[in-house]
Amino acid sequence: MTPTRDGGPASTAQSLHPRVRIVWILRAVLVAAVLSVPFAIGFYFEYLPRWAPVLAAAAFLALGVAHAVLRYRRWSYEIREDALYLDRGVVTQVRTTVPLVRIQHVDSRRGPVERGAGLASCVVYTAGSRGADVRIPGLTPDGASDLREELKRLSIRADGEDAV
Repeated sequence: MTPTRDGGPASTAQSLHPRVRIVWILRAVLVAAVLSVPFAIGFYFEYLPRWAPVLAAAAFLALGVAHAVLRYRRWSYEIREDALYLDRGVVTQVRTTVPLVRIQHVDSRRGPVERGAGLASCVVYTAGSRGADVRIPGLTPDGASDLREELKRLSIRADGEDAV
């Protein structure tokens, strides 16, 4: 770790919990099944050959699984003394910087799929335009709570330092 300006240790980039890959792969299976339905209908009405639905499902599934695996490898976040940094994306790589002074509030969230996988998300709402929030998926419930509390603490401290 490299030291920060105030001499304390800097954080290193954090990756998501490996179980989030399973959630994303299951989502890819569902999407492949839905996208393959028109090919199955075309086969049923004899517009398409017998192998078309199988080939379409295999292609959609392969692309979806590859995307889920690459998405997991690419997703990381880091908390530094001035901001939250996110790095993600497969086709379009997105790097987001959220200054701590812009954080309005932080939620931890667990939807039904996340609860089933034993995961949670942390949502960071920022000052600015409508929809100005970032979501960090694939955290353990305790990890999401810890991250929420740490961001809350750091944003309060940063707001106090920048107060007029």
